Amino acid sequence: MTSTVAPTALAALASDLPDGVVATDPAVIAKYRTDWSRNPEAVTPDAVVRVTDAEQVQQVLRWASRHRVAVIPRGAGTGLSGGSSGIAGAVVLSLERMIGIEIDVATRTAIVEPGALNIDVKRAAAEHGLWYPPDPSSYEICSIGGNLATNAGGLCCVKYGVTTDYVLGMDVVLADGTLVRLGGPRIKDSAGLSLVKMFVGSEGTLGVFTRAVLRLVPALSPAATMVATFHSVEDATRAVVAIGARLRPSMLEYMDQFNIRAVERLRPMGLDTDCGAMLLAQSDAAGSARLEEVALMSQLCAEAGAKEVLSTDDPDEAELFVAARRASFHALEPYGAIMFEDVGVPIPELPRLVTGIAAIAEKYGVDIPVVAHAGDGNTHPNVIHDASDPDSVRRARLAFDEVMDLAITLGGTITGEHGVGRLKRGKLADQLGPGAMDLTRRIKDALDPDHLLNPGAIL
Repeated sequence: MTSTVAPTALAALASDLPDGVVATDPAVIAKYRTDWSRNPEAVTPDAVVRVTDAEQVQQVLRWASRHRVAVIPRGAGTGLSGGSSGIAGAVVLSLERMIGIEIDVATRTAIVEPGALNIDVKRAAAEHGLWYPPDPSSYEICSIGGNLATNAGGLCCVKYGVTTDYVLGMDVVLADGTLVRLGGPRIKDSAGLSLVKMFVGSEGTLGVFTRAVLRLVPALSPAATMVATFHSVEDATRAVVAIGARLRPSMLEYMDQFNIRAVERLRPMGLDTDCGAMLLAQSDAAGSARLEEVALMSQLCAEAGAKEVLSTDDPDEAELFVAARRASFHALEPYGAIMFEDVGVPIPELPRLVTGIAAIAEKYGVDIPVVAHAGDGNTHPNVIHDASDPDSVRRARLAFDEVMDLAITLGGTITGEHGVGRLKRGKLADQLGPGAMDLTRRIKDALDPDHLLNPGAIL
């Protein structure tokens, strides 16, 4: 593979596709150099191919196989692990123009193209009294293709699961341009190997999604909400463990003091900026059961030493707190560059994880504010640093790696929903071990023998 794509090869691709699909204008392709991870090692691609249908995806991959050109599949570019960062001698295959959505009410499914946004699938389903549960904090701007690529989760996954739990089928184009249709609008299907599950979470390294069949569920009733503040992160995480042992809320989110203050600075709404941590929990159980569940969660928080516990059955009031939690990502941006962590542990280990992260932050002299989908043990410790200061970058990188080491030591994972991408691949073997790593490489070699699909991601 050469460091640049031959101009004659690009000209051949452009001649095979409609006008405007292949872009080589430096001002255009510069926008595709990196995703939201702001990966400093990203390279501007040689071209961006903005396809509009599955046939064009096939054409691109056949061309790439002939000319041995690396292809980086890309959705909305909201990934946080460098999974769609540009590399030398590659073209970006953008699916952003493939945005079709069809709702099949009879089968309670959505047939979706990869560029469709998560929020648009939710809206289309809602028109028929249905709901698509996976809801990353970036649900308003992230694409379904990206959600499938990383097996995205979100605020509701503690009760309703992650993306893979709602993928019934897909069309995927393999490295040689072959289109394969897997699964379909069937609730139960045990025919053959579970290939759909294998492709979900593969981060564009095994094939390119061109269509997904997503399971929908009936729309839910409004939830009851609890907000509890705590003097310390230890008290808050002990409350999470206690709640997880007794019931399954529809949402259980955590914010530490740094995040609370950042959100309040961005969007003043009267949050308690003196508390050490805050929990946001919801129950969408039927009838009066949701109030009973909120009452039990309130009791467990009080027993864990909560500073204050509030509850509400008002959806509008509850949405203010949910919006505060979702705003934490943007609220941190004024504080410096961010290395986005996404480690998870078994829920009983959550107290040790958050206190360990605090110790790592102190050790390396960096801020690592933490928000978490606490109900399933998935935390987002974001390492803030000065990107213009080499020593600050060095310390942040060490802290970033040590947080992953801590999660692995606690029986956890280096990524719960953001994916391995390029930023975490060095730690994957530490979690999986040699046997699983060897099997992963054998699968990659079988489906993409020339390693043209998103090389450098995951492996």
